[in-house]
Amino acid sequence: MSLAAVTSFAARAVATAGGAGYSPVAPGTCGTVVAVPLAWACRGSDTWLFVLIAVAVTLVGIAAAHRADQVWGSHDSGRIVIDEVAGYLFTVALVDRSSWWVLGIGFIVFRALDIIKPPPVRWIDEHVPGGAGVVLDDVAAGVLGAAIMVGLVEAGVFEALARHT
Repeated sequence: MSLAAVTSFAARAVATAGGAGYSPVAPGTCGTVVAVPLAWACRGSDTWLFVLIAVAVTLVGIAAAHRADQVWGSHDSGRIVIDEVAGYLFTVALVDRSSWWVLGIGFIVFRALDIIKPPPVRWIDEHVPGGAGVVLDDVAAGVLGAAIMVGLVEAGVFEALARHT
C-alpha cells in the first residue's frame, strides 16, 4: 500500500470521525454524538488541557478535511464531521463535563448554532477556503456555544436541573 493510499485512508477515517459521517441520516448530528463520550472521558481534565485537546482535534481536523475533500473531489462534503467533533468540544470546554445534563444541553446548543450559523459562523463558512473553512465555522459555533453554556452556568440552570433529578 502506498503512502498516498495510507494518508488518504487516514484522512477519511479522521474526517468522518471513525465513520460517523457516512450515516445516511443526519451525519452532522452523528458526528456530534461521537464527541459526547470523548468530552465525558476527559471530564477530569483541567480546562487548559481540554482546550488543548480541542485545538489538537481542530488542527488535525483541518488537515483531514482538506485531504478528504481532495480525495472525494468535493468541498465541505457532508461526510466530513470532524468539524462537529471540534465544535462540540469547544462548546463544553468551560463547563462541568461530568454532568450528563451539561453534555446534553451542550449538544443541543452546539447543534442549533451549527445549523443556524449566526454571524460570524456563516461568514467563515462562506469565505474561508479548504479544510480551514470546513472546520473553523464549527469551531466558531463552538466558541459561541461555550459563551452560552457559561451563561447557563452563571444563571444557575445546571444547578437547578441537578436539584430536580
